[in-house]
Amino acid sequence: MTTIAIVLIGALFLLLAMGVWVAPALLAVGIIGMELFTDAPGGAILATTSWASSASWTMTALPLFIWMGEILFRTKLSDDMFAGLAPWVERLPGRLLHVNVLGCGIFAAVSGSSAATAATIGRISLPELKSRGYPESISIGSLAGAGTLGLLIPPSIIMIVYGVAAQVSVARLFIAGVLPGLLLMALFSGYIIFWSLLNKDKIPAAGLAMRFAQKVYATRRLIPVVLLIIGVIGSIYAGLATATEAAAIGVVGALLIAGFSGMLNRATFLDSLLGAVRTSTMIFFILLGAAFLTSAMSFTGLPAALADWIAAMQLPAWALLVALTVFFIILGCFLDGISIVLLTTSVILPAVQAAGIDMLWFGIYIVLVVEVAQITPPVGFNLFVVQNLTGKDIFTVAKASFPFFLMMVVATVLITMFPAIVLSLPQAMTAR
Repeated sequence: MTTIAIVLIGALFLLLAMGVWVAPALLAVGIIGMELFTDAPGGAILATTSWASSASWTMTALPLFIWMGEILFRTKLSDDMFAGLAPWVERLPGRLLHVNVLGCGIFAAVSGSSAATAATIGRISLPELKSRGYPESISIGSLAGAGTLGLLIPPSIIMIVYGVAAQVSVARLFIAGVLPGLLLMALFSGYIIFWSLLNKDKIPAAGLAMRFAQKVYATRRLIPVVLLIIGVIGSIYAGLATATEAAAIGVVGALLIAGFSGMLNRATFLDSLLGAVRTSTMIFFILLGAAFLTSAMSFTGLPAALADWIAAMQLPAWALLVALTVFFIILGCFLDGISIVLLTTSVILPAVQAAGIDMLWFGIYIVLVVEVAQITPPVGFNLFVVQNLTGKDIFTVAKASFPFFLMMVVATVLITMFPAIVLSLPQAMTAR
């Protein structure tokens, strides 16, 4: 088994180092495993696995949620968010820096993508913060960190991928991500407040005070998006819609918002549709490769052997989670989040189940840790997004993001110590 593991891992990293796309690399490693270490018919298994991994009703939610985010990405939502949120945070320590956190949190609830969240909010917030004299480091760091909320706050693309791979209810995963997402937003804003109190001289003076009615009026353009979020998440929580049906509601709502804002035309409609097709195709291709690799590993017996080995070590659950956290962060230096989830679930889930860890809770844990990986160089996707927005080098952006990296580690520790943060809402939904 050690030889099999070394050969397969070595082949995978060799292919990735050569620049081979993730999906073909996974397929190639699966073929290597089937041909060298089993007598099973690799071609027939590839055919059946390809069908089984794609013919999933749950997966239909994926392209719909991606399309919803693509539609809203092409509206004036980022402008509306800055104008609507800024009056409410002017009196908080850190002032407009909180717009990065709140804006990313709201857009995360309609996009499902961390890169899209960071890009959409950053293209308006970073120039505004710079023009008003806010320190560049904390502006960049808060955007890179808060952009990762796109993975955790439902509807999350990576939650759908994990739910299919681990056979966990996507609807329950969505609901389980709500409180951890709010917790992470609170930690980000808490750090901004703490930093601002220590660096009062670096924060520009507050603007003119606005009356409550004026604040509400400034926020009016966010009302449709908030209603859309309530409609999507609320329909799932109330048991009125499955994840796929909620995704369809989201697409219709996004089209209405874009239409009434005057941003929906033939060009933007086709751009959003093609963007969703490209992203969905990429994810499905990776999913196919990962499904075949999972089958190949099952035939070699590697996952079962690993689970037996971990069970024989009698590691406490926390020790296994610490080891997995380090492992995922290292993988995040080289792979994107979806690839990490699809690549590792087939191997680690038997070991996680053997340790008695709840699969629903583990889904949120793995999303949080993958969020951490989004801001770890050299291949942190959010770092690249912010780098493109600012022109700074990747390590400058990573340094600015480091405090928010630590906040995500704190959130991971908190959900481990207090699992009810993750499980209370899904349990309440089930009880209803």
